[in-house]
Amino acid sequence: MKIREPAVAGTFYPSSRMELEKMLRSFITLDTAQPEAIGCYAPHAGYIYSGAVAGAVISRIKPKDTYVILGPSHTGLGPEFSLMPEGKWKTPLGEVEIDSELAKSILNGSDHLKADYLAHVEEHAIEVQLPFIQYIKPDAKIVPVILRDASVKVYKEIGQAIARAIKELGKNVGLIASGDMTHYEPAKVARLKDMRAIEAMVKLDAEELMERVRSFNITMCGYAPAAVAIYAAKELGANKAELVRYQNSGDVTRDVSAVVGYAGIVFLNRAESALVQLARETVESYVITGAVPKPKTIPPEMQGKAGVFVSIHKGDELRGCIGTIEPQEDNIAREIIQNAISASTRDPRFFAVTPSELEQLNYSVDILTEPEPVQNKAQLDAKKYGVIVQAGVRRGLLLPDLEGVDTVNKQIEICQAKGGIDPKESYKLYRFEVKRYH
Repeated sequence: MKIREPAVAGTFYPSSRMELEKMLRSFITLDTAQPEAIGCYAPHAGYIYSGAVAGAVISRIKPKDTYVILGPSHTGLGPEFSLMPEGKWKTPLGEVEIDSELAKSILNGSDHLKADYLAHVEEHAIEVQLPFIQYIKPDAKIVPVILRDASVKVYKEIGQAIARAIKELGKNVGLIASGDMTHYEPAKVARLKDMRAIEAMVKLDAEELMERVRSFNITMCGYAPAAVAIYAAKELGANKAELVRYQNSGDVTRDVSAVVGYAGIVFLNRAESALVQLARETVESYVITGAVPKPKTIPPEMQGKAGVFVSIHKGDELRGCIGTIEPQEDNIAREIIQNAISASTRDPRFFAVTPSELEQLNYSVDILTEPEPVQNKAQLDAKKYGVIVQAGVRRGLLLPDLEGVDTVNKQIEICQAKGGIDPKESYKLYRFEVKRYH
């Protein structure tokens, strides 16, 4: 049985088991929400530079029994598309066995992948992922794959072959595309280029990714693993991708003249409404780059006009909530975009959302009916109706069905406080209904 000895222990990460475990503990948080991710894109630089991003990604997904790890070729050794079908990989944390059954099934189903050992001997892209896997799932197996430059057609065939083998064997498998982003450009330039590539990955669009890499000369080494992973993930049911974290080496060294970028992205099968997806993507885009999304097409459910509230939670705690009672924009999509930006950066009760928080946030979008006046409290219902309390030009609003707000009197009390209305003043009551999207 072939044993692949560590090639970069002591350089990219500590060669001491104790030091390595200590470093991994500083990167990995196992009590975060862990959805059933189909795969991810994670960096493979030295841990002092990219370990925080890799740790954030692995913390965000439930462990798998086997990981197909896709890496680019930095050495040029071996055939163009190399899969090591059997043996073990060694790190300071022990040995990781290759899932030979899955590996051979993938080989049998692909016209391009070749069984090979040489391409893996000195390659660090796969090796640096292993300690993270060993830390969260010590008995996990792997299938190591190295990829070189090729057409989108080739990447699609490899990705589909991987997905077919996983489905046929019915195994609990995760995909890891190992890759770094822009190499050795000024931080501002690197961030702009990287975000173009990230936008394509988040859309699960491998063709767009490859087009942008070539058009904008994005020097990311992980384009091939990312493209193959996207094709495989979509075959396995991925319908959404999320940016978990982005940083570059300048964030660590403070030298922003020539940085390398690191992105962490997860591929998910999430039944998230299009309205919530728009709110999430807006916040992530605006917080990271300052860019305001401009949807090319507006789905039917977002074409009308309505008041909209966007709420953001961090765990069980409110992190921001801003909305409009009457529509201010031409359509609901634009209403969501503007209120998502306001909820994340302009809610006076909170500091603006930071990039490091994005992975921890949950969103909901409320679409309001037109408020109607009511004569008394008997026409209200804390679960069914939202309430507006108005005195002159002052008014306070509260959405319906909120945790801890079980009575109409409590609703009115909160609205009065929000509107600066004295309980002894005369006021008017309005009610409205909402359709809540999660």
